[in-house]
Amino acid sequence: MINSFFRRYGLLIIFFIVFSIVAISSFNYVQKPKKNLPIYSPSMISAELVDEDMRYIKKYHRINDFLLFNQNGDTVTQNNYKNKIYVADFFFTTCPDICPIMTGNMLYLQENLKDTNVMLASFSVTPEIDNVEVLKKYSTEKGVDDSRWNLMTGEKKQIYDLARKSFLVVKSIAENQNHGMIHTENFVLVDKEKRIRGYYDGTNLEEMDKLLDDIKTLIQSYENS
Repeated sequence: MINSFFRRYGLLIIFFIVFSIVAISSFNYVQKPKKNLPIYSPSMISAELVDEDMRYIKKYHRINDFLLFNQNGDTVTQNNYKNKIYVADFFFTTCPDICPIMTGNMLYLQENLKDTNVMLASFSVTPEIDNVEVLKKYSTEKGVDDSRWNLMTGEKKQIYDLARKSFLVVKSIAENQNHGMIHTENFVLVDKEKRIRGYYDGTNLEEMDKLLDDIKTLIQSYENS
């Protein structure tokens, strides 16, 4: 009797099972909120990291243009990052504490982003020490991929202004202390429009995985636009 029942209604039962699975999956997909990354402005950042005259800017913030030199002595400007997503940080080669960890995590990003067009940018906060030759030695020792990661040096004021007025990641202190600025451990995610889309603790590997996930989200947003 049971065999007779399944012979008669088996295909119908299978249809309803498959239909139910598809319907539930579709419902869950629709209900799942779409992830959107914020667009950061100076008013959203801790005041100690932002120049006083910029602290109340609420929108339209973008990374300013720059002209610096990388580890190969090549000129680097915003054009090198045109229409590119990139991750930026501030460091110096003689830093004994957080910088080696940050560089290690940048290398982790480099490895995990090798199949993408995402780039990396590191700015030295001690350009008077980190000249081209020093940066080249450092990049070679660390295994930096020159095709996607620029370690940059140049005029100190320009780098300071980038840190305080563009990337919003440096605390201001007296000029005679620690080269006039204290860089943070923050990694900054920048989109193709030169807007800041995220901040991440560059000493925390879990934060790197979050950053990689946010990069995927950002890439998908361009693919779907």
